[in-house]
Amino acid sequence: MFYHLMKYVLLGPLLRLLFRPRIEGLEHIPEEGAAIVAGNHLSFSDHFLMPVVLERRITFLAKQEYFTGSGLKGRLTAAFFRAAGQIPVDRSGKEAGKAAIREGLGVLDKGELLGIYPEGTRSHDGRLYKGKVGVAVMALTAGVPVVPCAMVGTFEIQPPGKVVPRIRRVTIRFGPPLDFSRFTGSAGERAVVRAVTDEIMYEILRLSGQEYVDEYAAVVKAAEPGNAGPERKFPRRKR
Repeated sequence: MFYHLMKYVLLGPLLRLLFRPRIEGLEHIPEEGAAIVAGNHLSFSDHFLMPVVLERRITFLAKQEYFTGSGLKGRLTAAFFRAAGQIPVDRSGKEAGKAAIREGLGVLDKGELLGIYPEGTRSHDGRLYKGKVGVAVMALTAGVPVVPCAMVGTFEIQPPGKVVPRIRRVTIRFGPPLDFSRFTGSAGERAVVRAVTDEIMYEILRLSGQEYVDEYAAVVKAAEPGNAGPERKFPRRKR
C-alpha cells in the first residue's frame, strides 16, 4: 500500500518532474515472472529513480545501515525502506552474504522482481567496480534472467556526501535479459559464478560507458586515495 502511494502519489510524480528521466529499454523488463534487475550504483537517488520508472514493483536488497540510522534523517530513511518492503542486508561477512542470498531467493520464489547492485556499495568516484558473485548465485539457483541496468547521470546529481541532489536530467537504461540456463546446476561452482558475474558487469559497463576497475569498491574505498588497483581493459562504449 505504502509502496504504491509513494510511487504514484507522493514521491514518484515529483521525481519525474524534477529529473525528467530518459528511459531506454523498458521493454526488456519481463511483464510477469521472477527476474533480477542488476544495476550500477552511483547515488542514493538510485534507490528511488529506478522503481519510479518500472511498471512492476521491485524489491531491493538494501544495506542494513539504511534501517538503523539515527536522527531525523535516519529515522525517515528507515521508515521509508521498511514501508516500501525493502530487505536489509548485513554486509559484515560471509555468513551475512549467505543470508542476503536466502532473502533474495525468497523474493524470486514469489515470482517478483529483485533489484540488486552487484558492486555491493555505491561507487565513490563514478567508476564501475568488480561485482560480487551473489547475483550469479541467485540467478543460477532460481533459474531466472538478469536484466542489466545503467543509471547515467545520478553520480552528478548526488555524489556520496551530498544530501540535497542537484536538479538535472538523468538516464535509466535497461539491456536485454541475460539467460544463464546453460549453467543450470552450477551455482556452487566458483569459476562459473565468477564468469556469470563478470558477464553481468560487462553488460552494465556496456550500457553505462563507465570506466571499469577490477577491484571491489569497498576495498578501494578503504585504501589510500589514488590506490584504485589494476584496471581490467574492457572497452568503453562511446556516446
